[in-house]
Amino acid sequence: MQVTESRTADHAGLLAALRRVLPADGLLTAEAERRVYECDALSNYRALPLAVALPDTVQQVQALLRLCKQHGVPVVPRGAGTGLSAGALPREDGILLSMTRFDRILEIDPDNRIARVQPGVRNLAVSEAAAPHGLFYAPDPSSQFASSIGGNIAENSGGVHCVKYGLTTHNLLEVTLVTMDGDLLTLGSGGLDGPGYDLLALVTGSEGMLGVVVEARLKLLPLPESIVLLQAAFPDLERAGRAVMDIVAAGVVPAGLEMMDQVAIEVVEGYIQMGLPVDAAALLLCELDGATAEVEAQLERVQALMRACGGYDLRLAREADERTRLWAGRKGAFPAMGRVSPDFYIVDATVPRRHLAGILRRIGELAGEYGQRVATAFHAGDGNLHPLILYDGGVPEQVERTEKLASRILDECLAVGGTITGEHGIGAEKIDKACRQFADPVLEDYFAVKRAFDPSGLLNPGKAIPTLTRCAELRGSHVHHGHLPHPELERF
Repeated sequence: MQVTESRTADHAGLLAALRRVLPADGLLTAEAERRVYECDALSNYRALPLAVALPDTVQQVQALLRLCKQHGVPVVPRGAGTGLSAGALPREDGILLSMTRFDRILEIDPDNRIARVQPGVRNLAVSEAAAPHGLFYAPDPSSQFASSIGGNIAENSGGVHCVKYGLTTHNLLEVTLVTMDGDLLTLGSGGLDGPGYDLLALVTGSEGMLGVVVEARLKLLPLPESIVLLQAAFPDLERAGRAVMDIVAAGVVPAGLEMMDQVAIEVVEGYIQMGLPVDAAALLLCELDGATAEVEAQLERVQALMRACGGYDLRLAREADERTRLWAGRKGAFPAMGRVSPDFYIVDATVPRRHLAGILRRIGELAGEYGQRVATAFHAGDGNLHPLILYDGGVPEQVERTEKLASRILDECLAVGGTITGEHGIGAEKIDKACRQFADPVLEDYFAVKRAFDPSGLLNPGKAIPTLTRCAELRGSHVHHGHLPHPELERF
């Protein structure tokens, strides 16, 4: 009882101190207010934070982190809440740090092709601001109309165009962040390279465990002279997978190369009614961009390759409105699932391209084994799969069965040399599955990095990296290599 009373008093002292450093409306403690932040877009995982902080200056973020460290209270950073791995899942004994008020584009520098932004700026807003200068920001996750740059950095987000233009890490020049100690660090530089270790790449994709981003410099690219979008249907998955490999092997680098399987095609057509070939086993979309002459030469080559692999019902879109209509099918896949199912669970995994057809077949077999419908829409160009498991969240046994099916799918991807995440992160969702992905020495190295940035282990603890003890328990054995883990590891 004394411990509980002491902790309650300590929390009260922390909240009182936070009210003194945050704006008048910058600390939410009422239950109804905190409920809004109990989960990210993966609503299967929920927790009510002790309080929600809404700072609007860097100095307030620094003061908040120093106070939380002083009181030994965990902090979970949160962007727009569009994450799909419970990476922003709150702690009941911790502060949820929302960065939504850091929403200003500070500078568009067309001469150097740089955007300087705060972390709460929406992804799409960067390209909208750069467009009058003939520029755009390449990473474009499906949530780009809502997801924020800070969250994109935390998860190393990609999107449809990552095949040609890369992920967030390839389009990020500099980041300013605040550590758990309240220190302000600037990593990277305004140029293509900087002196010293590449710590910028280290923090990109670190899921908010190393620091809180407060500003970023982004690389902008010239809008392409020409863009075309080609769609083709295929009679079976093997030939669709072969078309993907043949296009890449031919030296063509598509701006985007996306695929949907038969279940996804059927559901999307019922939702959008755009005349998609529902008899097809797979639908492949290939976007080409660049100089007009180059695009036309690539288009001729891709059309020939698709036809050689059995592609039919080829549709070509050149104008912006035509491309938008053709993209509507692929980009409407996720919302379309709400028409046929109360809930759907998005799996995120990546496999080598040569295994795409085999993995899709195996997913279909597993769906039959578990008696659930699975639609797959994904980034074929880099092998990043997004199987959508349809289920009813109001039926507990369906929830449990869905989680088991998702775990089996990840196992199959690992078995062919894949990885448990492509762009959604590990978060709390895949923390146990990471024990299979990472060997113990790798985990020890990860925690060494964590200790270097956050010795107290208070910044987004329990995410992304499982402890050695947890992994040993899951594997049903003692910790490997005949030695005990670093005692500090078990705190994180």
